[in-house]
Amino acid sequence: MPASAGRTASVPVAPAPVFAPASSGAGAVGGGVMALMLVVGLILALAWLAKRMPGVGATTASNPALRVVGSLALGPRERVVVVEVGQTQLLLSVGAGGTRTLHTLEEPLPAAATTPSPFASLLAQHFGKKS
Repeated sequence: MPASAGRTASVPVAPAPVFAPASSGAGAVGGGVMALMLVVGLILALAWLAKRMPGVGATTASNPALRVVGSLALGPRERVVVVEVGQTQLLLSVGAGGTRTLHTLEEPLPAAATTPSPFASLLAQHFGKKS
């Protein structure tokens, strides 16, 4: 009989792998809600900015004989606007109480010299275009 017949062979056993505890879905849901809130906030901020910037949200007039020559904000909801109707220019007050004609101009306003904004000049200079 062989000498090793009465013994059992010992095989080294690797320890069982340790896994991280299963995470709950609360972390994933919280991250998704935060991302959704960020996107909605960005949309609202861009809509607010588009409302405040002249010419961004404006559509072209359906009647070419009617156009806004210029406007000046007097407060958060009040403006003075010069509107050209045909050959006549009207000075209008626009506010929460409605629109009122303040004056009919005998002579049209002189055309304002269109100078680019400092930001537009900086962009043109950066991209090598002359303004």
